[in-house]
Amino acid sequence: MPVWDNPLIKKGMTAQLTTRRARIAAGEKPFGWKVGFGAPASMKKLGLSEPLIGYLMEGARLPSGAAVSLKDYVRPVAEPEIAAVMGGDLAAGAAPTDVLAAIKELRPAIEIADLDLTPEPDNLDQVLAGDIFQRHVLLGESAHPSGVVRGLTSRVIRRGAEFNRTSDPEALTGRLVDIVAHVADMLAAFGENLKAGDIIITGSITPPLMIERDETVLAHAIDPIGEVAVNFNWS
Repeated sequence: MPVWDNPLIKKGMTAQLTTRRARIAAGEKPFGWKVGFGAPASMKKLGLSEPLIGYLMEGARLPSGAAVSLKDYVRPVAEPEIAAVMGGDLAAGAAPTDVLAAIKELRPAIEIADLDLTPEPDNLDQVLAGDIFQRHVLLGESAHPSGVVRGLTSRVIRRGAEFNRTSDPEALTGRLVDIVAHVADMLAAFGENLKAGDIIITGSITPPLMIERDETVLAHAIDPIGEVAVNFNWS
């Protein structure tokens, strides 16, 4: 059964996309989509067969190096990710070669979320209606001009030292082309489309990082593309 046929997920996605459409109608600009709970442990805990998705709005997008105030966050989380920038529209049911052809470029990304509700199998409608804790997205300025992940290395720099390194940035998230295809399929199930220009943050390469009060900066490098960084304050 596709994940979107789950009644709670159907309820949550309907509420989420209703809010998104209302925000667009009010003048806000969308810029893409996010993938959540794609790690095997998360899917097992939540009873999912596939990841969930949320939306991204331009107002949440920040340049690399920007400062984020965590003063009002309940449980601030940072997720180092790869962002896929779509160069073409992508319909549901696309073959992997068509998915790869539709991806224009890849960029390093960091998502900032506020885990203000503990996700459980019985509250996924609330999690989805709240856009899966999304608060901000920071994208690196440099890009890799294809959707091919092979040869890329992810490095997370935390408290001034390398915290995580992997030459397999798809190990926790699954294959990037499969993720992008899944986003197109799930959007189509709810009357939306994955379009050229959309940016997809494809899931955390590491387990989500709980940000502590002594932390002031976090960086995520995708070698050889470049890096993205975020500064934190608590005021």
